Amino acid sequence: MPTKKLKPVTPGTRHRIAPDFSEITTNQPEKSLLSKLHSKGGRNNHGRITTRHQGGGHKRRYRIIDFKRNKFDVPAKVATIEYDPNRTARIALLHYADGEKRYILAPNKLKVGDTVISSTTTVVPEIGNAYPLMNMPLGTTIHNIEMQPGKGGQIVRSAGTSAQLIAKSDRYVTIKLPSGEVRMILGKCLATVGTVSNLDHMNVTLGKAGRSRWLGIRPTTRGVVMNPVDHPMGGGEGRASGGHPRSPWGQIAKGLKTRNRRKLSSKFIVRRRNQK
Repeated sequence: MPTKKLKPVTPGTRHRIAPDFSEITTNQPEKSLLSKLHSKGGRNNHGRITTRHQGGGHKRRYRIIDFKRNKFDVPAKVATIEYDPNRTARIALLHYADGEKRYILAPNKLKVGDTVISSTTTVVPEIGNAYPLMNMPLGTTIHNIEMQPGKGGQIVRSAGTSAQLIAKSDRYVTIKLPSGEVRMILGKCLATVGTVSNLDHMNVTLGKAGRSRWLGIRPTTRGVVMNPVDHPMGGGEGRASGGHPRSPWGQIAKGLKTRNRRKLSSKFIVRRRNQK
């Protein structure tokens, strides 16, 4: 998906780099796959803010996505490629041979009219097909990867991301994730062949503060401009650096290892993402 540089006819378009949406084939979502989405403003069920800098934004409806890909051995034809306001990737509407309709994450280069299939055995490793990792050839580019069999894809779902299958053993396969981490996953877990769509999402520039507000992102005030009563990095005469970067609650922000040393899944990590 290419991007477009807008003419600087207003201050908000001067630095704007926008997606051109050339791959989108319809602006009408499938009504049977929509559900309500209530704006939470970053608050939990007690009404307390648990995630800062969220709130407002355009009203959205949730698109029900099939992350499990558990309709096995029934071919499906791609009906539309659509925009989803709830994620960075594009989504594809599938019409199955038995009449059912489902949304999936649209892989890059998937087109209207293509046929995809999901299976528990081996199928042709073509873009959009989903089947167990153990049955895939080495070097396959994959996304929407399950961490536990049957739970649905949990990792490698953002725009433009992909992982690579690099090794197999008796029960586990080894994959390289977009972060650089190399990790083992059960071979029974499903994954989808291909790279997630909207590769140029990383090149988009919003151009103005208001566009962040439309996305539901509220402003962030830096700690160094606050008073000492409000932030550990606040205060000082003139423009002070604030010392070592830390959160409003005193947690060191750079270099502190926060992963639990006793976490059970650590044994499946072959190489950490920041390991040389």
